[in-house]
Amino acid sequence: MLKKLSIAAAIAVLSISAQAQTANPIYIGADIGSTKVDALTDNKTSYGAFAGYKFSENVAAEVAYRQLFKTDIGPVSVDGTQTAVSVLGIAPISKEFQVFGRLGYNQLKASASFAGRSGSGTDSGVLYGVGVQYQFTANIGARLEFQKPASDTKNFSAGVTYAF
Repeated sequence: MLKKLSIAAAIAVLSISAQAQTANPIYIGADIGSTKVDALTDNKTSYGAFAGYKFSENVAAEVAYRQLFKTDIGPVSVDGTQTAVSVLGIAPISKEFQVFGRLGYNQLKASASFAGRSGSGTDSGVLYGVGVQYQFTANIGARLEFQKPASDTKNFSAGVTYAF
């Protein structure tokens, strides 16, 4: 009797965890990475935050903000940011592991300051990328991603996600 009860309890726990894996469509996350802009000599540290909604196992939408880089070019301080909205196509490889592609629209903003004066400019366009995600639990995941926010800009990042 105890053996049958244990098996029934195990099946119940597994079915709840399987339901929990798909029952958390809203998620948030943060990442840190490296940005390469063709006009700059070396890679710069990036960091960002994102929020998403998973419509199904294969489709999600995300909004994101990322600090692409901060650098000094001589006496001029330059700051680059990205604001984006994207659709993700997701291919589950296993229950925990996913590969995804990103297609979206982003606005890039560069701000420069020199001797108390400042100016900025924006550019908008297509954003695309590819990545992988691993779900440690139904709520916590980790991802690696490559994004191309502009023709002269590449970003590699590693991040964490939390679904609720």
